[in-house]
Amino acid sequence: MKRIHNFSAGPAVLPESVIEEVKQDLFSFQGSGIGIMEMSHRSSLFDGILDEVEQSFKILLNLPANYKILFCTGGATQQFSMLALNLSLKDKPANYIVSGEWAKKAYQEAKRFVDVHIAGSSEEIKFKNLPKQLNLTPESSYLHFTSNNTLYGTQYKSEPESGNHLLVCDASSDFLHKPLDLSKYGLIYASSQKNLGPAGVTVVIIREDLLERTPNNLALNLDYKLFAKNRSLYNTPPTFPIYVMGKVLKWLINSGGLEKRQLLNAKKAQLLYDFIDNSKIYHGVADKECRSVMNVTFRMKTEEMEKDFLNQAEASGFSGLTGHRSVGGVRASIYNAFPVEGIAALIEFMKDFEKKQ
Repeated sequence: MKRIHNFSAGPAVLPESVIEEVKQDLFSFQGSGIGIMEMSHRSSLFDGILDEVEQSFKILLNLPANYKILFCTGGATQQFSMLALNLSLKDKPANYIVSGEWAKKAYQEAKRFVDVHIAGSSEEIKFKNLPKQLNLTPESSYLHFTSNNTLYGTQYKSEPESGNHLLVCDASSDFLHKPLDLSKYGLIYASSQKNLGPAGVTVVIIREDLLERTPNNLALNLDYKLFAKNRSLYNTPPTFPIYVMGKVLKWLINSGGLEKRQLLNAKKAQLLYDFIDNSKIYHGVADKECRSVMNVTFRMKTEEMEKDFLNQAEASGFSGLTGHRSVGGVRASIYNAFPVEGIAALIEFMKDFEKKQ
């Protein structure tokens, strides 16, 4: 069966080679006679999978020895409360940069449990750019930012100036799209359904000394220290998403690592942005200086034209281009596994549509 072009913002496209490998292991993992979805998380087979996943993260990120990798559930949304409950210090508010709807949700959720401060916001300009200036409290528990904003198509090209504040990042929609210096971060987290694999697991990478901040009275499934002590195996983890994520990480390593991935991602995004910028009917949403290489957002002359475009695109094998329901428009999500050939095909379709207007 022919596959179509999947521009979904998540769950998103997976490498085809990974899908082929997974198909084989569904029935019998490595000839064990047990399918990957039937395997006990206490088995030696799954121990091997976990070892490989952790090792792949260490290779890709050159991970310092004093960081722990945790595998959590509940998506990034659960981390909004979980990190606040684990990292907050008495009399030290948490600083939040509100650069998009998910960054705003992270702030709102943390506010339910701890003292928080908005260090910067671009909501007044409808999140078309990132906050220009930060107003940080003198001391804080941490500074939280969202590296890529899927709804509006904005992205941090480098970390915000954090000074002596502990940096915490929601990297759900651009994690592993380029090399990353983890030593700049106290904690970074990412749900899996964008660049890592299928939905169901959230990766948390935390500096080991920060585990001492975890209070003793937290619910078990919210306790970072318990996750770290038990290698995320205190209860049954999402075994299948972890397994597929391991395959995706191997694919990244074998296809040139994060340095090459950064170049490919930049190439894909530039092809599409260049076409949009020279078009008469399409125009970008995000300011050029902070455009995302993961989520290309654009609008057209009228909403009626957009509706017609999206209907024709879907019928022509271009899926997932509808902008988020809260903002409308068109959004092409072109994560790590999205091929450059798909960008070329979309541009040809957009050219043809424009000629007919």
